[in-house]
Formats: sequence, structure tokens, C-alpha cells
Amino acid sequence: MAKRERPEVPDQLADRVRAVMATLPETREEDAWVGVRWRVGSSTVAHLFGGEDQQFRIVLRGQSADVVAFEHLGHPYFRAGWGSDVIGLILDADTDWVEVAELLTESYCIQAPARLVGQLDLPDNDD
Repeated sequence: MAKRERPEVPDQLADRVRAVMATLPETREEDAWVGVRWRVGSSTVAHLFGGEDQQFRIVLRGQSADVVAFEHLGHPYFRAGWGSDVIGLILDADTDWVEVAELLTESYCIQAPARLVGQLDLPDNDD
């Protein structure tokens, strides 16, 4: 059976992630080995890509307890197979983009230096 090609990430999906990442200090977008990723410093915050099954995925970082909880929820969440703090999410017509924005912000807070996280207007930063 021939291996299927991975589809290019549609602009519509990338634009949704781009809109959130643009609000986070010092993030940059770059091409990844497949798809596109957003980084802060040398750390990847999010990676958006298409799979050989023609579904689109985003992987990002999460708190350990969240990773375990999401993994047990099942579809659209999945275990990435690498990294103990990675949350994977299938993106489709039912995607909750408010939740994705929250997950992206959390991933940024895990990966970014404290000086950058401190610039965000988050409930914990209002002290």
C-alpha cells in the first residue's frame, strides 16, 4: 500500500493559531519538518501539521495533570508519543477554538522565560 502524502496546512487553520500567537511576546513562526511551528526562544510552543490520514493536528505543551486528563478524554485529544508534557489535538469542524487559544497560552507560559510570561495579562499576573 502506498504511503499517503501529508497535506499542507490550510491557511484558515494556520491563521487561527497565528492570531493567538501574535498576542504572545517574542513568538515567531517558522516552517517545521512538516507543517508550521511557533517558537519562543529555542522552545517550540505549538506545532501544526497534517497527518498521512489527512487530518490536521496541533501539539503543544501542558501541565502534567492536564496531559493525563486530556489523554483520557479521547478524541479529539491524543498522546503524541514523545515528551511527557505534550498534548495533541485533532483539528476539525468541531474544534473549540476558545479552548485551543487557552491551550496555546498555557503552552507559551510553560515554554517562555518568566520575564515574557510576566508581560501577559493573566489572572495570576494581576497580583
